[in-house]
Amino acid sequence: MTSERETRPFETEVSQLLRLMIHSMYSNKEVFLRELISNASDAIDKLRFEALSNADLYAGDSELKIRLSVDPEARTLTISDNGVGMSRDEVALNIGTIARSGTREFVSHLTGDQKKDAQLIGQFGVGFYSAFIVADRVVLTTRRAGHDEAVRWESAGEGEYTIEAAQKEGRGTEIVLYLREEDAEFLDDYRLEEVIRKYSDHIPFPIVLSAPNGEENTVNQASALWLRSKSEISEEEYAEFYKHVGHDFEAPLAHLHAQVEGRLSYTLLLYLPARRPFDLASGFEGKSHGVKLYVRRVFITDDAELFMPRYLRFIRGVVDSDDLPLNVSRELLQDNRVVTSMRQTAVKRVLTMLEDLSADADKYASFWTAFGSILKEGIVEEPERKDDIARLLRFASTHNDSDVENVTLADYVARLKEGQDKIYYITADSYTAAKNSPHLEVFRKRGVEVLLLSDRVDDWVVNHVEQFADKPLQSIASGALDLGILEDEGDKEKLDEIAAEYAPVVARFKEVLGDRVKDVRITHRLTSSPVCLVTEEGDMSSHMRRVLRAAGQDFGAGQPILELNPEQPIIARIKDELDHERFEDWAHVLFDQARLSEGAQLDDPAGYVKRLNDLMLSLLR
Repeated sequence: MTSERETRPFETEVSQLLRLMIHSMYSNKEVFLRELISNASDAIDKLRFEALSNADLYAGDSELKIRLSVDPEARTLTISDNGVGMSRDEVALNIGTIARSGTREFVSHLTGDQKKDAQLIGQFGVGFYSAFIVADRVVLTTRRAGHDEAVRWESAGEGEYTIEAAQKEGRGTEIVLYLREEDAEFLDDYRLEEVIRKYSDHIPFPIVLSAPNGEENTVNQASALWLRSKSEISEEEYAEFYKHVGHDFEAPLAHLHAQVEGRLSYTLLLYLPARRPFDLASGFEGKSHGVKLYVRRVFITDDAELFMPRYLRFIRGVVDSDDLPLNVSRELLQDNRVVTSMRQTAVKRVLTMLEDLSADADKYASFWTAFGSILKEGIVEEPERKDDIARLLRFASTHNDSDVENVTLADYVARLKEGQDKIYYITADSYTAAKNSPHLEVFRKRGVEVLLLSDRVDDWVVNHVEQFADKPLQSIASGALDLGILEDEGDKEKLDEIAAEYAPVVARFKEVLGDRVKDVRITHRLTSSPVCLVTEEGDMSSHMRRVLRAAGQDFGAGQPILELNPEQPIIARIKDELDHERFEDWAHVLFDQARLSEGAQLDDPAGYVKRLNDLMLSLLR
């Protein structure tokens, strides 16, 4: 072990965070105590788990607790635990650097406005750093369970910290906060008891206040909240427990609490956060704040993937089983039939919770904004549940011409035109691109609703949903569009006549564009645009190709079908100029414009600009 005293700088993002907390007018300073007690509780949980396979870690000290003591003369508050403790390397990793805390993502959202940034803290679990809300110096001494050496960490929160070897009796962590004069209220036992009962009453280990004479007063109930009857738990208690287990400063949007008995016996207490956590990435990087497994109140693992599929990785909470062995390994958990059964029940109940939440439009809108794009992944990940998930999906639509995603598939079906047998949609790179797509022209003219999809996963979603309420989903940019009820009497006959009239134009376009297109044909999709591109039924959409290309999988541009609108003046005009020297330029420019209208990038933008300039110049002569 390195014994010398070292002075190290905080990472840049940590320094920014500390300056913000020290100098901002933070309105709820007392939450620092909740954060530090929560960390101490986690450390005790980890000790209990490690001791399952190595009981010697207790070293004769199995009475697990969290202690608080004050020294008014020195103006110090000390918080200690006899949990797992930390080694020197763990101290440097977990306190001096960002590690996996999501701090970098948090800092990227800072605006420089102290008032707004202080409010932003409330959306981010700052953990140990919260000590600097009330302290101008913090000293941490810790000793890893099973180790003889201890380490001391100290900082005034001003850009650097020191770390050195130390002496400590017994394992665990002790944090001494040198409080600022204006924060001396936290030296009062009654004030501390008030804060502990408010925020940490649910902690399942005794939280004791030590008096100078050595007497200890246990402040909290020290019982696992999830094992108590629902009738005994207030909404405030549920919310505070969520803040502890979810490392969040804000109350949850919803929760479910179920005690399942029968062939299996277990308890679920699961929460839906109100906001998307900063560390919620595309995988399970934030899994330590996910769903925790307990076996008869003993913490086993925080591997969220065991109990929540990827598309529900935002769920927080605990699962406590009576049927699993205490010494169960992660490998056994992955293939355990008890775990599989518990997971299936947990997922079903979460989806039911979301369906119940949808009755409150405002709350569900908040959920959808935060987690809708993640929930959609379930359509592909768990196809056996796609019908349940499909009812929870929300879309933008031409019905209200708003980018707010508040239209359900059930809403759409309820508004079907008489004789309409399909659910129409279009995918694009953005809501604006979808809303302004030329493919919508005939649908707007006939007053037929179209779903406007612009999420990266939407192509996968509609390809897997396939139908809803026996109505197939149909892309308006794919295949030969059978408008059915959208056609006026005699439209088909009229279209056949126009197609015959424009056959030479179609043939000339095919000749000029060559292998850039799979086919050219006359369209009835358009009312004002001269051209549009469609994909052959069953082919990959252009939007899907762009999404895959952005992910490093390039399937090329594909061969779209070019459709011509004979009622548009440009197409009508060039019909009489098939042999004109500028016809080729017109053909390429119109094709490139069709590609641009659907969000594609041109292979030869300079060539497009040159042709367009030449055409404009020819019109000025």
